[in-house]
Amino acid sequence: MAIEALAVGSKAPDFALKDNHGATVRLSDFRGEKNVVLLFYPFAFTGVCTGELCELRDNLPRFADRDTQLLAVSNDSVPTLRVFADQEGLEYPLLSDFWPHGEVSRAYGVFAEDKGCAVRGTFVIDKEGVVRWTVVNALPDARDLDAYVGALDAL
Repeated sequence: MAIEALAVGSKAPDFALKDNHGATVRLSDFRGEKNVVLLFYPFAFTGVCTGELCELRDNLPRFADRDTQLLAVSNDSVPTLRVFADQEGLEYPLLSDFWPHGEVSRAYGVFAEDKGCAVRGTFVIDKEGVVRWTVVNALPDARDLDAYVGALDAL
């Protein structure tokens, strides 16, 4: 089954997901306030995902300097994300798309039915809630942080 991610120019679907501390985070909370980099990843504690999320951790000022909130979404449970964030020192929200399983990942067109998880989809969403840039990588392929920082600079 082919992955068909939400297209550039689309209105980003709103969602309400629990973060790694159990608090509800809504995409609409950032409307008019901040750009959002919405990053879907397959699973916590896996090699490529851990590497990507730690690279983001180490580059958080690059997002803050661009008036941008980073949100990372996986299909893991909240307790799993809590342990993962604590272990890796991740200071940005890790959101659980665990139940209904993959509902938000599906809304963005990045849920791999055959794998039961999200693929590596990244969406740069402007302050009006419009998708301005997107990239989808295969499960084993890490994303290029500079590419989405460049997309933010183009807003």
